[in-house]
Amino acid sequence: MNQQPTKYLMWIGGEKVEALSGEKFDRASPAHDRPVGIYPRADVQDTEHAIRAARQAFDYSTWPRMAGAERSKILLRVASQIRERANELAEIEVLESGKPIVQARGEMQGCAELWEYAATLCRHSYGDTYNNLGPGMVGLMFREPIGVVGMITPWNFPLLIISQKLPFALAAGCTCVVKPSELTPGTTLVLGDILHAAGVPAGVVNIVTGFGVPVGTTMSAHPDVDMISFTGSTEVGREVMAAARVNLKKVELELGGKNPQIVFPDADLEAAIDAIVFGVYFNMGECCNSGSRVLLHRDLGTDFISRIIDRARQVRVGDPLDEKTKVGAIINEEQFGKILGYIENGKETGAQLRLGGERLDLGSGRYIAPTVFTGVEPEMVIAKEEVFGPVLSVLTFNNPAEAIRIANSTMYGLSAGIWTRDIDTAFQVSQGVRAGTIWINTFMDGYPELSFGGYKQSGLGRELGRFALDEFTELKTVQLHLGPRQNWWVPNEGTT
Repeated sequence: MNQQPTKYLMWIGGEKVEALSGEKFDRASPAHDRPVGIYPRADVQDTEHAIRAARQAFDYSTWPRMAGAERSKILLRVASQIRERANELAEIEVLESGKPIVQARGEMQGCAELWEYAATLCRHSYGDTYNNLGPGMVGLMFREPIGVVGMITPWNFPLLIISQKLPFALAAGCTCVVKPSELTPGTTLVLGDILHAAGVPAGVVNIVTGFGVPVGTTMSAHPDVDMISFTGSTEVGREVMAAARVNLKKVELELGGKNPQIVFPDADLEAAIDAIVFGVYFNMGECCNSGSRVLLHRDLGTDFISRIIDRARQVRVGDPLDEKTKVGAIINEEQFGKILGYIENGKETGAQLRLGGERLDLGSGRYIAPTVFTGVEPEMVIAKEEVFGPVLSVLTFNNPAEAIRIANSTMYGLSAGIWTRDIDTAFQVSQGVRAGTIWINTFMDGYPELSFGGYKQSGLGRELGRFALDEFTELKTVQLHLGPRQNWWVPNEGTT
């Protein structure tokens, strides 16, 4: 670990720049309590500068009009450089976010795969034609890039989440202004270097570092931004949507989740236990897809719950730079206090704390022991709200209909897991649960080809897959008339 913090610069108009004010902010490692990065603190002027650069690039540069094959080559070069610099990028994310190093390396490979997949879509942006509209009439449907896209990304998966947005927008021909979280901007700024080296033209991607107010609010309300793509909490997502109403820009939101894993007695129980523990403690539970609720059929009994607790007890918490660590440090003091508050609420409202629930003193940083609550009822706060920490709530059900009702009893609808060998049960429950992703006999697998997004207050729109390209386009209808046209007004018609 470098003892000196890394100094970063923003990317605006194809150049590395400081904030116009000269102001900076820093970030300390949540695991080691040492400064790891110093970044420019952008204000309204910097943000408007970035938006002007993106607007200029969209209106006048070659990027939106470039052949898809050429854009594809550039995106593939980006993917290649992400792979080459994977260890460097992973270490930055570990130091800024507290996630385990082995996990971070895996995420870098996932990022490269997203850029590689998006590169294929550069050559597969389709419209449509209609030649059955009647004699002399042809209809054409064009997909055109929507314009300047503002992207606001969170701290839990910094490079992965921008890689779920940016390459797809670029594949469509858009230009972009990116605001990474002020807690984890490092890898997004390094991505700026990678984009420049790969041949992305000046102004096509602009990266601005700072705080939600004023950077995020300026982007959301600015009339020259045609679309906002935001990932974060549902609460902030509402604020983004409210700000975007100024010019009625398109809004794509990937928000929170309270995702259930539903286990039936006929399931592969050993596989289910492993997925339950992985699902809730992966990335310290700081994950919108976290399987923070497990719904168990009553026939499974207390022995199965004991097996979950025993497995959770073995999960290693520690320094995220340690190769053996599975659960790292909590991102900051605010989130740390929020998680502990939910744990206290669970105890006060009658849930049974069976494991963890306390701070772990590892010498530095903020760590919470893997936590399990049983006896949780659907109306309890820990069963309904997103904790965003390593806290599992165990609920029970009697039949598939009750499982569906409990699964749907929160404001969220992001994802769910179903564990059963019975195909009828699997599809009955998957059709009944209102969520954007359903995993059957697995959990939290992801592929660039498959769309991702939520129902209800888990978001609007979809990322990943071929439909992600549509999010960053407008449909234009062109009607072409061939041959003589019948006039509406005929000279001397109706006169004597």
